[in-house]
Amino acid sequence: MKIRMKGNSIRLRLTRPEVAQFCQEGTLTERVEIGAATFSYTLLAKAGLETLEASYAEDILTIYMPKDITETWAHNDRVGHDNGVAWDNGKELALLVEKDFTCLDNTTEDQSQNYPHPKKQ
Repeated sequence: MKIRMKGNSIRLRLTRPEVAQFCQEGTLTERVEIGAATFSYTLLAKAGLETLEASYAEDILTIYMPKDITETWAHNDRVGHDNGVAWDNGKELALLVEKDFTCLDNTTEDQSQNYPHPKKQ
């Protein structure tokens, strides 16, 4: 699972096996070692939600996805889910969780587990 953060936006991109694992287990976590500290980001299925939500505590960023999405997402054509989360301070955080496509340009990154890019088909 890749994370991209820019400004007040967070995007998670999942390969085919990661989408399958998330849909089956309801959770997916990555960790980044930064010296003696560890930053973690987690995608967690949660019942009772209608859209994406987020929290951050103890160096863990958690993106919550409605649990009912996990029943079909691995087997349908829906690419991603997004939402803007409004905070009490008037700021908004844009969230996007999507399937990871192969790149259209040349890259040295292993993309064997990515979804085929629709423009290459």
